Amino acid sequence: MNWLPKIGIASVIAVLIGMSNPAQAQQTKEASAMAKTGQTRAQQLMGDVAPKLAELTDNVLFGDVWERPGLVKRDRSLVTISALIAMNRPDQLRSHLALARQNGVTETEIVEAITHLAFYAGWPNAVSAVAIAREVFAQK
Repeated sequence: MNWLPKIGIASVIAVLIGMSNPAQAQQTKEASAMAKTGQTRAQQLMGDVAPKLAELTDNVLFGDVWERPGLVKRDRSLVTISALIAMNRPDQLRSHLALARQNGVTETEIVEAITHLAFYAGWPNAVSAVAIAREVFAQK
């Protein structure tokens, strides 16, 4: 099963069980792009310049860390978006907000997390996160 880490376990599961949540179109699009290009999203974004980083992203971060049983993916998503908001990482936040929705975090919960983080991570970071959340929510 060497092909699983390359296309992403979540994409395979989504295709196999026919997920019908708001992220289904995105997952189908990503699986289709993977089928056409033979590259994961990490490989597409950075593989030409930093192939080892793309490989580590696919195999270690998403293939191992995100699959560990100690936290469910929903909780991992909340932790990840919180860290990205606190560090003001808008590009990564955008994709992880979409992933959080795939992992069962509701828009209401995302907004509540952003509001809570305004007091711990800074008002400007929260305001920026709201703008990004608006974009992601509009992509339903």
